[in-house]
Amino acid sequence: MSNSLDIGGDAARVYRAMLAHPSMDLQELRNCTGLPEDDLREQLDRLSELSLVRPSTSEPGALHAVGPQVATKLILARQEARLAAEQKKTADIRLAMEELSEEFRQGFSSGVDGIDAAQGIDEIRDRIHLLCSEVREEVMAMAPSGAQTAENMESAKPQDAELLARGVRMRTLYQDSLRNDRPTVNYAAWLTSSGGQVRTAPTLPVRLLIFDRSTAIIPMDAHGGGSRALFVRSGGVLLALCELFEAAWVNAAPLGDGSHKERERERGQESLVSPEHEYLRLLAQGHTDETIAKRLGVSPRTARRIAAQLMEKLGARSRFQAGVEAALRGWVQTVDP
Repeated sequence: MSNSLDIGGDAARVYRAMLAHPSMDLQELRNCTGLPEDDLREQLDRLSELSLVRPSTSEPGALHAVGPQVATKLILARQEARLAAEQKKTADIRLAMEELSEEFRQGFSSGVDGIDAAQGIDEIRDRIHLLCSEVREEVMAMAPSGAQTAENMESAKPQDAELLARGVRMRTLYQDSLRNDRPTVNYAAWLTSSGGQVRTAPTLPVRLLIFDRSTAIIPMDAHGGGSRALFVRSGGVLLALCELFEAAWVNAAPLGDGSHKERERERGQESLVSPEHEYLRLLAQGHTDETIAKRLGVSPRTARRIAAQLMEKLGARSRFQAGVEAALRGWVQTVDP
């Protein structure tokens, strides 16, 4: 007898014996099968659960072995009922989740078609994980604020590796300041060696993720932190975000090839390094040292050091004088705040 009904050797032996000798009592069945009473009762219980053994209707207290054909129909009917119950449960869960999703969407809706908000780090990460599993062609990432945390890099590595292994094109933009952080440089180098593309720019306008040019994610607060994010699928807004990334990408320097230094020579400003030029540009726009430090992705102390170096190069004694002197030399277009 096959194991298609999921019965083992002892249970099959008991079942065969009962089919062959329908009139055997428990003691005779023990003698026939060679099983101890406890083991025999255990196998009978198992056969009963499988609908292969039932109480006899003609002899009270006796057991009756159900024929294989009838038993198979009973088992299949029971399995079909179980599957129907599971399908109903699945449908109920799906309906409940759709209702919850709709309530959530309405609760945090931005009020704009094609744009909805996610609340909480876990919710944002869950939705990003889903997008990563669905993306087929390209992921574009813009990561301001300089050096990345070790935790973020470690958690992103397996997911990035899986995307690259699937042939997804990955382009990542960091700030130039990450070049001074060895762990971040190592991660960016790993990303490049694995098939990704990494470039850096002095500043980046916003934290941004774009999947297959069909969904973009941006933070809801001005500095890119917090626990709320917008998921953008609207054609016009989405197109603008893609163009924003492409513009930043074209002007950024590939990591490791020294192109960020070439940017300054192309501007005819050989005496300035990248952070200094960007500091001047932000200073001309009226930003404070604290704001400039955030935009450059460096510490306030580093920003003050850049300012001191600039003032020394320009022979200036104040921020205002530095701005005027830089404008006179043509290093910035305007000094108006």
